Amino acid sequence: MPKVGIVVGSIRKNSFSEQLGKNIVELLPEGYEAEFIEIGNLPLYNQDSDEDIPAVYTTFRETVKALDAVVFVTPEHNRSVPAALKNALDVGSRPYGSNVWNGKPALIVSHSPSNLSGFGANHHLRQVLAFLNMPVVQQPEVYIANVHELLGEDGKITNQDTVGFLQSAVDALVGLVTKYEA
Repeated sequence: MPKVGIVVGSIRKNSFSEQLGKNIVELLPEGYEAEFIEIGNLPLYNQDSDEDIPAVYTTFRETVKALDAVVFVTPEHNRSVPAALKNALDVGSRPYGSNVWNGKPALIVSHSPSNLSGFGANHHLRQVLAFLNMPVVQQPEVYIANVHELLGEDGKITNQDTVGFLQSAVDALVGLVTKYEA
């Protein structure tokens, strides 16, 4: 059974990213397992941690190693990814030569309450994931604009066209997972 990690870029409780992630999990096909990966508890990475590895780093790295694919759901902070997300990518890719992200298919879903829809975050994340050797869904690119208008009080997406679009992105990720399992 393929296991997909959901990495939420916003560490705010009940964030738009978390709500979108929960909607995406519902779109995974039968036989897929999803797990939300905690990133808000990771101390800032620095190279000294390679000598005296925090236990939370080890747990995080082992969790990521066990995944078959990753969905990154992120807002944009100052035209890039949130600090917690970049830190998680750094923690998982160090020490040099021990990249737990390596080869894992990925889907990027960026969003914003504005019309820009997290464009900068999406492309900065693509750049980092290319270096980490993660094959990323190229099409469709997923930018969710006006996210606050698409989520009901229950956190469910209220626009069926958006649900259909996200389903096509999840289907593309499943295609990558299948390709890389072979």
